[in-house]
Amino acid sequence: MANFIPEDKIEEIKNAADIVEVVSEYVLLKKTGRNYNGLCPFHSEKTPSFTVSPEKQIFHCFGCNTGGNVFSFLMKQDGLSFPESVRFLARRHGIDLPRPEMTGKMRQQITEKEQLFKVNRYAMDFFHGKLVDGSQGEKAMAYLKRRGFSRKIIDTFHLGYAPDAWDGLLNFLRHKHAPVGLIEKAGLIIARKDSSGFYDRFRNRIIFPILNMSRQTVGFGGRVMDDSLPKYLNSPETPVYNKRRLLYGLYAARNKCREAGAVHIVEGYFDQLALYQRGVENTAATLGTALTPEHIHLMKGFVKKAILIFDSDEAGIKASERSVGMFVREGVDAHVVMLPKGHDPDSFISEFGPEAFYKLTESALEVMSFLMLTAEKKHGLTVSGKLAILEDLRRPLASIDDASARRLYIKELSERLGIDEVAVLEKVREAGAALKKEREIQARRANRFPPADQSMPPPEAFPRKKQTENRLEQQVVSMMLQFPEMLTEIQNTNVLDYFMDEMLLFIGKLILEHPPGNEKGISKLMSMVDDAEKRNILASLSIKEEMWNLRDCRKIISKLINHSPRRHEISLKAQISAAERENNQDLVLKLLGELQEITVLNRKQMDDVLREQ
Repeated sequence: MANFIPEDKIEEIKNAADIVEVVSEYVLLKKTGRNYNGLCPFHSEKTPSFTVSPEKQIFHCFGCNTGGNVFSFLMKQDGLSFPESVRFLARRHGIDLPRPEMTGKMRQQITEKEQLFKVNRYAMDFFHGKLVDGSQGEKAMAYLKRRGFSRKIIDTFHLGYAPDAWDGLLNFLRHKHAPVGLIEKAGLIIARKDSSGFYDRFRNRIIFPILNMSRQTVGFGGRVMDDSLPKYLNSPETPVYNKRRLLYGLYAARNKCREAGAVHIVEGYFDQLALYQRGVENTAATLGTALTPEHIHLMKGFVKKAILIFDSDEAGIKASERSVGMFVREGVDAHVVMLPKGHDPDSFISEFGPEAFYKLTESALEVMSFLMLTAEKKHGLTVSGKLAILEDLRRPLASIDDASARRLYIKELSERLGIDEVAVLEKVREAGAALKKEREIQARRANRFPPADQSMPPPEAFPRKKQTENRLEQQVVSMMLQFPEMLTEIQNTNVLDYFMDEMLLFIGKLILEHPPGNEKGISKLMSMVDDAEKRNILASLSIKEEMWNLRDCRKIISKLINHSPRRHEISLKAQISAAERENNQDLVLKLLGELQEITVLNRKQMDDVLREQ
């Protein structure tokens, strides 16, 4: 699909989309000199190593070595394809893209994910239309009004109604020429057991469309309006929907989260909508699952604090226990609010209002302190009670990977219980060994049964890659990017012929073919590169600020030529050419033998370098 978007349009979009503005929606950036720094959204870190250059319109993380331009950032962050990222930014900046007539082959090249987004969008419009227009949605609309939801909140979150019919949505999507196989893959229909066709998954339910951070519709939740079971029904996992990586409403709450520096996490659709409608807009909800590392990674780019709002029951305490280690690892300050008995966030804010809610959150306890206090209330401080508290807390403590944080919490618990610190530490170590085994089993299972959505792997799937050991080649490419005055001399000396690293050689040739011209030209170069690793290298060598001058540049070129393992190889090739011109076949054969030996040796040296990486 990238081939169907004209280059001049891609350039226009890139010029309109400021990378600092786009990245700032996901990462808290701080200006440092000419660039901006923040915590990398692609791997766990506590010290910022993620850099964005407004002049070059590129980003690079010195921690995980990921880099690129505004398009590749969205591709990595939201799991978009290149055409999807282009169209997303085009819509955002009001730039019209041409819609050329497509051949059958062109249509086949449209990605499956793009088609699923389109089908889900049609479904969202269908459900919303049934709710707000005509008689079919009257009952559902009356139900929402009884729950206190305004027309504004209904429209803002595109709430809908699934009619009480077996194939209402299916027939609608067929009229939109959506293939049945694609509708099934989106999780909107289910095959009949007798293989006689399909029926709608969602029927006679309030519908909550689920949108990702790019505001694309990825799935749906449905709730009954009576006591029928199941009360809630959600989309299955699909290539675009993974509940471990999505929080309901976060796309709408993002700006308020950034302003407040905090996010309220609740457990249900109605809880999120109720808080949002009454002014607590920095709120998001989990999608029928416990908090995951991916959730925390998603929100930590624009908040420093998470406030978990749980019902006052055992399930809420268990949810807090599971999340302790994840928040500590990601460096997010987590607090817990337990609502008064008999209340959920929806009922509490409806009855007492936002001021009472904020007052409650102000007294929220840091998550580990909350667990300690809750355990004390539950078991008491008798001898058996203290042992029970220790049993409850040993796994949450063991889940904290940060040794310093874990040690401080162990010390605090030891003092609160009056139990020797060594005894507490021993219990935590036992739990840690058990947790390690469980994680190993889960990892093995994950390898055998990978998740349905592999378009955006979790942060752990992006290991840090060593840069090539050939420092001189890196310097030459960096010079070509940052000091273009040397490009003519580099071409005349054929210095790229002496490169051993194929990635750097590819980048060097690309620069000679498409000289950047100015700093923003580096971003354009990145759009020409499909391979993510090459983009990372380009970003890394572009973003480092170095002081270049002609004298030092020539010294680097000379040093590379004189020390390159390819020097002998290039000399032999020149001698072979001269011998062929003189028709000296004996010398040609002798030199070819030497060339073969040196080529094998050079390849072995390169293989050794790659193995070390």
